Amino acid sequence: MDHLSLRLETQQSPVADEVSAITSVVRPILTGLLLAQKADIVNEAGGHEKLKLKMLPRVYREGDGDCGICFEYAVHSAVLHKDPMVLERVHDALAKHCKLPGEAPSSMLFAAEKAGVNQLVDTSLALLTADSQLMYGTQGRPVKLKKHLRNVADAFRKRKNPPNLPQSIAGLWKADLFLGMSDLDKWVGTSVKINPSQLESARGLRVGIVPSKQGASDLPYKDDSKNMIVCPLKHDGDFMEVFYSGWQVIRSFLKADANVPKEVNLPQPALRQVARYLADRREYPVLDVVAALEDFAQPHLLATSERSADLVKTRDGQVEVSTVVAPVPKSV
Repeated sequence: MDHLSLRLETQQSPVADEVSAITSVVRPILTGLLLAQKADIVNEAGGHEKLKLKMLPRVYREGDGDCGICFEYAVHSAVLHKDPMVLERVHDALAKHCKLPGEAPSSMLFAAEKAGVNQLVDTSLALLTADSQLMYGTQGRPVKLKKHLRNVADAFRKRKNPPNLPQSIAGLWKADLFLGMSDLDKWVGTSVKINPSQLESARGLRVGIVPSKQGASDLPYKDDSKNMIVCPLKHDGDFMEVFYSGWQVIRSFLKADANVPKEVNLPQPALRQVARYLADRREYPVLDVVAALEDFAQPHLLATSERSADLVKTRDGQVEVSTVVAPVPKSV
């Protein structure tokens, strides 16, 4: 079985000064953007190890879902790392609304397509057993999740002519995560959307995770029109705000051709200082810059861990993305 390297950047300490905190987050974002580019394009520019920072804007292909994908990884990792700001709401949604009164909430990441090769990315494949049940929110017997994984992943690729799935989970291919209670061995299909208006219902989906709307409650609730439990997440003034600041720095920096952006494009002094750190090192390889910025980052804000994830392919092809990097919020 093939493997994918997952590099998790977990928040360890409260944010101190803004510049060093943003620098801590910029490092994994920069690494993630580099490793997410197609290998043949990067190799033409010197390879991952030698690609200079000034060349990254030329090989980077911006996607509309870049930030949303990072949000999915952040939510997934927050559950795994028991971040109370996320875990408490997820536990409430699972226990009170999905009737899963367990004590060990967990998450499995479902990414059905990477670089044109359909696959199931599962950071906790060992959690699944032959008896793992998928609870889908309508009357009927729960289905065995592991039994249907390959067909669910294949349905993502063959949307016009999907393989046969039980009617009760026909839309499960739209899931981003499987949330559940590992001690109960019961799971629910979960959609994670950074834009709440994009949350859609589908057969097999039970929970939707979105940012909370301004002035609205952040308590989980049932949306009867979608037959889904909506779990809003508050993140203003916390890790995700720092993450978005780092995301803004990188986007502005790349659009400025690896130079300090115009002040109108990046007016905040702290963000411009981080951009200067990058611009001063544009002639050096990206990975060397990431390593050098460690001296300017907030000590112990982020801890790096790396783990291997199993890939279950649904068709042949070469996997071009070998590493996934994502921020992980964590309260201390």
